[in-house]
Amino acid sequence: MDAPGDAEGPSPPEDDDPAASARGTPSRLSREQLFVLISAASLNLGCMMSYSILGPFFPKEAEKKGASNTVIGMIFGCYALFELLASLFFGKYLVQIGAKFMFVSGMFVSGGVTIIFGLLDQVPDGPIFITMCFLVRITDAISFSAAITASFSILAKAFPNHVATVLGSLEIFSGLGLVLGPPLGGFLYQSFGYEVPFILLGCIILLMVPLTMYILPSYEESNPGHHSFWKLISLPKVALITLIITSLSACFGFLDPTLSLFVLKKFNLPAGHVGLVFLGLALSYTISSPFCGLLSDKMPHLRKWFLVFGNIITAGCYMLLGPVPFLHIQSQLWLLVLMLVIIGISSGMSTIPTFPEIISCAHENGFEEGLSTLALVSGLFSAVWSVGAFMGPTLGGFLYEKIGFEWAAAVQGLWALTSGLLMGLFYLLEYSRRRTRSNLENIVGTEEEQRPLLPDENQP
Repeated sequence: MDAPGDAEGPSPPEDDDPAASARGTPSRLSREQLFVLISAASLNLGCMMSYSILGPFFPKEAEKKGASNTVIGMIFGCYALFELLASLFFGKYLVQIGAKFMFVSGMFVSGGVTIIFGLLDQVPDGPIFITMCFLVRITDAISFSAAITASFSILAKAFPNHVATVLGSLEIFSGLGLVLGPPLGGFLYQSFGYEVPFILLGCIILLMVPLTMYILPSYEESNPGHHSFWKLISLPKVALITLIITSLSACFGFLDPTLSLFVLKKFNLPAGHVGLVFLGLALSYTISSPFCGLLSDKMPHLRKWFLVFGNIITAGCYMLLGPVPFLHIQSQLWLLVLMLVIIGISSGMSTIPTFPEIISCAHENGFEEGLSTLALVSGLFSAVWSVGAFMGPTLGGFLYEKIGFEWAAAVQGLWALTSGLLMGLFYLLEYSRRRTRSNLENIVGTEEEQRPLLPDENQP
C-alpha cells in the first residue's frame, strides 16, 4: 500500500529528507529510520545495563564502606533527582543545542562516568566514599538525561504515526539491559571483584559512540517554539498521566535498594542468584512492551484501559510482593518471582501509552506539531519519571529500615492504586461530558430540522 502522499507526485529521495521519509510506508523502514532505531537501541541497551548492574551487589558493597540503607537509597535516588532537573533544561533547549549533539555527547559522558564508578572501591570508607558516589551518579544522571531526551524527540520525529509501537519495541533493548545487567553484574562481581563490571560496561558504551556519530541522522529545527512545560502540565489529562508515570517509576525505583537486601535476608541467596530474581521483572516487561505499543497505535481507544488497569494490577502485585502481613500469606520465593513477572506486564501496559497520549493531548490543545513540542513532551516524560525514580529508592530505603520490606511494598502499591483510580475517574468524567455534549447537539440538530425553512404565508 502506497503512502498517502505518493499519489500527489514524486517525493524527495529518502536519504535527503529524514522527516519526509518518516511519512512513508509504515511497513518498510527508510535508511534514516533504521539508523535512528539502531542508535536508540544501543543507547537503551548500554545505559540500562550500566544502571541495573548496581542492584545485586552495590548495596552490600556500600554497607561495607559505611553507608546506611537510607544513604544507599539516596545514592540511587539522587540519580533521578538530577535527571529531573536536567530533563527540564534539555527539553526546553533541545532545538537550540541540537538533538544529535545532545544524544552523542550524553552517551559519551555516561560511558566515562560508568568506568569511574568502578574505581570507587579504592576511595576511603565513610564520607569520602559516599560523596564520590553522589558526584559520579549526578554526572551520570545529567548525561543520560541529555541522551534520552534527545532520543525520545528524534524517535517521535522519525516515526510520527507509530510512536507507541517504536517506543514499545525499543523497550526490548531497555529490558535486555535490565535483564543482562543484574546477572552479568553479579557474575562479574563474584568472579573478578567490584571494578570489572563497571569498567567493562563503560567501555562498551564508549565504543557505541563513534557508530552513533556516523549513522544517526540530524533532525534540526530553527523554530524553538513558544510553549512551556507549565502550560503542558497544566492540562488536566497530562497532569494525571504524569502522576501515573511518577507512580510507575517509583515502583521500579523502590526495588533497587530494597529487593536484593530482602531476598538475601529472607531466602539466603548468593549475590549471583539475586540477579536472577530481577530477571522476572525485566524479562516480562521486555516481552510485553512491544505488544502494548502495537495495540496502542492500532487501537488508540485501548490506551485508557491500559493506563487504568495496568496501575491497579501493579498495586495488587505490590501488596503480594512481601506479602503484606495482614493477608497472612507466607513469603515464598516463587510467589515473589511471580509477582515480579506480573508487575513487568502491568507496567508495560501503563507506561507505553503515556508518551503518545501526552503528544495527542498537546496537539489537541494548540501545541505546534514539530520538534519543539516533541522535545517538551520528551523532557516532561523524563522529568516526571525521574521524580518517581528519586522518591521510590529514597522512600523505599527509609521505609525498609522503619517498617520492613512487606509494609514498604504495600505503601508503594497504594501509590499506583491511587493514580490508576484517579485516571479512571477522569476518563469517566470525560466520557460523561462528551455524551452530554453529543445529546445537546442532537437536540439542537433536531430543532433545526423541525424549524420551517420558509415563513407561513398566512402570517402577517
